[in-house]
Amino acid sequence: MAKKQKHLRFVKGFLVGSLTTATAVYGALHAFKKGVIEPENEENDRIDTNRRRANRKSLQAHQG
Repeated sequence: MAKKQKHLRFVKGFLVGSLTTATAVYGALHAFKKGVIEPENEENDRIDTNRRRANRKSLQAHQG
């Protein structure tokens, strides 16, 4: 009986450890996405918007 309890404790520990590790990896990837990827995409969108505005202003300035 003691052998079954040791085996059961090992399985429980393994599952809890695996779940904890997977959660930590997910958290790290999510933090990286929020901290690095999304701000970079927002900056690229802002630059594109400003470029379009500048092109429109330039074309309008040379129409008259």
